[in-house]
Amino acid sequence: MAIEGPLRELGIHDVFQLLDLSRKTGRLRVTSALRDNEGTVYFKDGRVVSATVRSNPHPLGAILVRAAKVDEATLEKARATQQEPGETRRLGEILVAQGGLSQRELDRQVRRQVEAVVFELMSWQEGFFSFAEVDLDGMSVDATTTVTTEALLMEGARRIDEWAHIQQRIAHVGVVPSLAPPDAEHPSSLDLLPHEWEVLAAIDGERDLRAVAASLGRSDFDVAKIAFGLVATGVIVVREPAPLATLRSEPAELATLLNDAREALRDQRAEEALSFSATAIALAPRDPEARLLMARALFLLERDMEGEEELRHSLELDGRNANALMEAARLAARRGELGQAIAHWQRVVVASPGSPLADQARDAIAHASRLSAVLEAVDA
Repeated sequence: MAIEGPLRELGIHDVFQLLDLSRKTGRLRVTSALRDNEGTVYFKDGRVVSATVRSNPHPLGAILVRAAKVDEATLEKARATQQEPGETRRLGEILVAQGGLSQRELDRQVRRQVEAVVFELMSWQEGFFSFAEVDLDGMSVDATTTVTTEALLMEGARRIDEWAHIQQRIAHVGVVPSLAPPDAEHPSSLDLLPHEWEVLAAIDGERDLRAVAASLGRSDFDVAKIAFGLVATGVIVVREPAPLATLRSEPAELATLLNDAREALRDQRAEEALSFSATAIALAPRDPEARLLMARALFLLERDMEGEEELRHSLELDGRNANALMEAARLAARRGELGQAIAHWQRVVVASPGSPLADQARDAIAHASRLSAVLEAVDA
């Protein structure tokens, strides 16, 4: 049986706890249209065995090389073995079998990989989750581990508290870090730890923290925490990305984004419409039209439940938006919920009585009422 719903109704912590208590085996997918991101977590008997996130996939090979646990030659040898005909072992298993890595070290590194993904997912406040019971033999992953869900939840809660502290200087991982201007009056030498030097060397003044984290194979949390310390000591400064800063200073850009989203929807370019509307929501999270356009894009992509969530957001922000009401009516009608559809159409007539939409709503009410009467007669 599928378990699914919006994160605003059942938070990711509660989802993990539910799967743990019910000892579920299968795949959990968490999607966020606003973040344009998706995470996948595999469970076995309620415990997490693997996790990936699209924005920062944390490939096992890169993690092992960065941590100096294997060298490039050893990794390439294992990958070559993995490509041989009839070879079914995962990359981690091959590395252990060839003596390139101990089983204990593999388990430790995979656990860190899983934790990084899960802790990132736990920071998502909006989105949609879906769990399905599937055969774990078909997992396309380099290695698996076993992590108790209870331990992940406890550490996740601690990290959320730490995030609140980090956000005092690092508002989000979309900020762009750059080296602070030198202080000619008080010159000083840098005394940094190796992981701080690693992050500092990756900062180019153009990429945001999320891109820096991805380039290093580190989690967003780890890089944000390091950046917090670098900002606090005056080594770096952070700023909003230029396009977003421009949008915030020019409200006309919001109208342009909405028009671009509408045009993309007219041409059935759903992915582009989703991108335009997501950018508009980042600029104006409480704009009902942006939420409606995102809902329509999600419907085109057949991501119906996410679309319904965005449509509900739109109507919460403006319950008299005739276009959103029409969309809600069509959705109810497709489900066969004629009474609900008629109620939405009636609200369209009240909200915009002299508009073409109101005429369409009146016609729809008439047709639906006749159909409802026929169905009642058949049932009788």
